[in-house]
Amino acid sequence: MRGPLPGILFALLAFALFSTHDVVVKTLGGTYAPFQVIFFSVLFSFPITTVVLMRDATAGTLLPVHPKWVIARTIAAVLASICAFYAFSVLPLADAYAIMFASPLLITLLAIPVLGERVRLRRGLAIVVGLSGIIVVLQPGQAELTLGHLAALVSAICGAFASVVVRRIGREERSVVLLLYPMVANFLVMGLMLPVVYEPMPVADLGKVALIALLAFCAMSCIILAYRHAEAALIAPMQYSQILWALIFGALLFGEIPSGTTLIGAGIVIASGLYIVFRESRAGVSDNTPVLRSRSRVGTPAALRIGPILRLRGVIR
Repeated sequence: MRGPLPGILFALLAFALFSTHDVVVKTLGGTYAPFQVIFFSVLFSFPITTVVLMRDATAGTLLPVHPKWVIARTIAAVLASICAFYAFSVLPLADAYAIMFASPLLITLLAIPVLGERVRLRRGLAIVVGLSGIIVVLQPGQAELTLGHLAALVSAICGAFASVVVRRIGREERSVVLLLYPMVANFLVMGLMLPVVYEPMPVADLGKVALIALLAFCAMSCIILAYRHAEAALIAPMQYSQILWALIFGALLFGEIPSGTTLIGAGIVIASGLYIVFRESRAGVSDNTPVLRSRSRVGTPAALRIGPILRLRGVIR
């Protein structure tokens, strides 16, 4: 196959794998605390990570060039992981995705103070409309808002911030620094919490945690292949295919039937996100194209960040 179609198919496969990853997280989340699930998923991913990082022949140390930004990004990544895993554990899949889909809108918003991005009227209106979709999903005053809803929103905010920081410092920091610091931080923080929340895990559940790490790696690999075959403007919208998997998995596995307001709100958020993606793909609209250059998915601690991996393999510069 020629043209962008292979890239689009790889992206669709990647987000199908990510959705399967989230289903496994949800099944484990009913029994174990997010700290425990994240700890073991990161532990199982370390061998894969080591092999990937061995490809980095860049001279230098693991000391960051911009320590404050690296620390801020690492904290944001850890919070995004905890909140995402908790949200998937307690919320219907469609609700969690609908809120986390706000990440491109938040990336555009955070790019103003962090990157000095100028957001003109049309993209500004798209942000306002998209965030109103989140309000439709949450239904403040009509539906009960839970910690799960808050966790999903915090995950989206922290994930967006981490992505924008990578855009700011990515060209000057070694890829290995950007890849390793969040994983090690997740491992250490979750390890410190483990004695407080630990529940014995049978072999079958340990196998599910290993499956989380495997699915994250396979999805990451598919994303890399997608960017080798198609432009970012075609790959980025494919993340919204996860709402279809949420409807299928939610109904078949968990008996979840999303409300009409959830679907309407998700539709508003998706439409706004697509508008921003296509606006950024036009020359002269954005100096930084922060959304198109933010390739990693929110709250997947067992997966390496996509952008640094693409630089490491020479797919992008």
